[in-house]
Amino acid sequence: MGRAGHEPRGNNKGSIGYAVGAFDLFHIGHLNLIKQAREHCDELIIGVVSDDVLERTKGARPIIPEYERLEIVKNLSIVDRAVLETNEDRLETWKELGFTVFFKGDDWKGTAKGRDLERRFAEVGVQIQYFPYTVHTSSSLLRRALQSLDSASAKESEAASQ
Repeated sequence: MGRAGHEPRGNNKGSIGYAVGAFDLFHIGHLNLIKQAREHCDELIIGVVSDDVLERTKGARPIIPEYERLEIVKNLSIVDRAVLETNEDRLETWKELGFTVFFKGDDWKGTAKGRDLERRFAEVGVQIQYFPYTVHTSSSLLRRALQSLDSASAKESEAASQ
């Protein structure tokens, strides 16, 4: 069961919740998703996507390595268990973990990927709960800002050496 003091809202009593993400450059959007998920289940499992899976699906390795990202998430008091997500197929993950509710940002809602996920999970009785996506902060934006700073710094160094 979930940690003491964490009672789910609504009809999710006895539920096992699962949310998954890269959690690279951990920011308020990540924390918001995890906090909202915590409020809607008895036990919360968080999947941290492996470096290899992120490279295959996003075309780039994360800035923070998987073992550090996993350690950060594992040490959040509102998380019951954190696992390294090495599978791209969430149904395979469900077979391993047995969660009853899957939490996702609402940026997936109404998309082809989202509808496919809803259909596949409905077939096995898993409910999908969408939460508002934090638009103003994302790891992609943070990564682009870091790359921009790195690029500007390299140009300054090059100019100074000439």
